[in-house]
Amino acid sequence: MSISNIFGIAGTALNAQITRMNATASNLANAGTVSGKEDEAFRGKRTVFKALVNEEMTHAGAPYVGGVMVAGIVDDPTAPRRVSDPKNPLADKEGYVYQSNVSEVTEMVEMMAAARSYQNNVEVINTARQLMLRTLDITKS
Repeated sequence: MSISNIFGIAGTALNAQITRMNATASNLANAGTVSGKEDEAFRGKRTVFKALVNEEMTHAGAPYVGGVMVAGIVDDPTAPRRVSDPKNPLADKEGYVYQSNVSEVTEMVEMMAAARSYQNNVEVINTARQLMLRTLDITKS
């Protein structure tokens, strides 16, 4: 495995974690939204990652075997909460609104996990860079 592969693999992980953090930010931004219909209520988004385990799985956006790619973003299947709020202008004829299925606590945990994974991959890049510089120093002697 060459040094460029290390940078490439870590780079794919950084891209994946940024996508995960964007989904989490969207979820937190929409956590308090309501709708008059269950099928129109906001559903939390979850990123799905896929490991690139062989050459056939790679492409121009993620060309490194051993890296990771975002396979997709899917809706959280948890049902939205039905809450009685007859004074809300969005309430249905029975006086109910449907709240987002986003849990702020779950999203904060998701955000911290994504941030930690991102930081870990930054450390991989920094360590590889330091090792490469030390190797160059050795060859100068």
